[in-house]
Amino acid sequence: MPTTSKAGSRLSTLRFTDPQHEPGWRHVVVPAADPRPLASAPRACEVSVAGAGRRHTLPEWNDATWTTSLLVLERGTVVHEEYSDRDGAAGVGPQTLFLGASMTKSVLAHLVGRAVTDGGLGLDDPVTRYVPELTGSGYDGTTVRDVLTMTSGVDWVEDHRDPGSLASRLLGCFPDGDSRALLREVRPGVAPGTRWVYNTADSQVLDWVRERATGRVYADDVARLWRDLGCTSAAVVAVDRTGTALAGGGLAATARDWARIALLAVDGTTDDGTRLLDPGWVAAAARSSYGFTGVGRLPSSITTLAGFGLHWWPLDDEGVRLTADGSRGQFAAADRHTGAVVVKTSLWPYDDFLVDRQARDLSYLGLHALLDLLAPTETHLKEHHP
Repeated sequence: MPTTSKAGSRLSTLRFTDPQHEPGWRHVVVPAADPRPLASAPRACEVSVAGAGRRHTLPEWNDATWTTSLLVLERGTVVHEEYSDRDGAAGVGPQTLFLGASMTKSVLAHLVGRAVTDGGLGLDDPVTRYVPELTGSGYDGTTVRDVLTMTSGVDWVEDHRDPGSLASRLLGCFPDGDSRALLREVRPGVAPGTRWVYNTADSQVLDWVRERATGRVYADDVARLWRDLGCTSAAVVAVDRTGTALAGGGLAATARDWARIALLAVDGTTDDGTRLLDPGWVAAAARSSYGFTGVGRLPSSITTLAGFGLHWWPLDDEGVRLTADGSRGQFAAADRHTGAVVVKTSLWPYDDFLVDRQARDLSYLGLHALLDLLAPTETHLKEHHP
């Protein structure tokens, strides 16, 4: 989420629909082994979104935020589903795989949460306990909790518009580089736990730790999750030449399967009642861990409408609403009180940071409006429908 205006970012040219067909990338398949289709009961979905200086109907909001898919679930049932071609994304529909970009980080959070729930990973353990290869790097002295909350303190700027930045170099490791070798180049910055910086390197280190703790690479652990959630379509994840996944941004899945990721964030159980995540973990993921990562406390260049929890973005300070958030408008949001879920994928322009920021904030307002529609509350209606 950088604030510079340099053009030519690789993020501006990424294929966000069916990226497995894009030349110059390497993907592995995540199979859908035990599919359980979501129920559908379509109905009218009329909403007014106040933002960007006006009110928007749902079609107007979709146009203003370049929506490619929109899925609304009430108690696990799909009540609204639509798809739209944007910028040449022809043939978009229920079987399309949508690149989640940094929504991939929230899937990683589920995998880490399972490792913690299973007792194989401790949040206060040093990163180097699992990955001694990072001894002497900026991650020497950090804990699992530090990378999970993006408060590692390492010297990192998430600027994908600068082709020479570490963030651009990390993305450039896919498909033909060694992304973990680059992580060893990251230097220390400030004391861990004292500053939040959006940092995909933290996510890649977190996945390295998770892999060592569980013995499963990212794609295999996602496949385990896919089976347990009953996801109905195979997904794909980008990998580098060593087979390391882009766990901070490379997963692509259908809109309905992204919805299952948000549903698991509601209470940590699957649709058949199987518990995958400890209730304490689920509650912690939906809240900011520090005062400086609360809603409205992040850098305004990121957003003033969300905070940062355990690789999820809280939408309020009570731990009720949260969302996964990916570059160029990828969202999977949930209301933990009502169980309502909204998935929105998008393809808005990236290289103009002002457009990027306005579209993201308007998207957040629309997510709230759609969640309000399913279970209106006086508080949320007052806050988001002035």
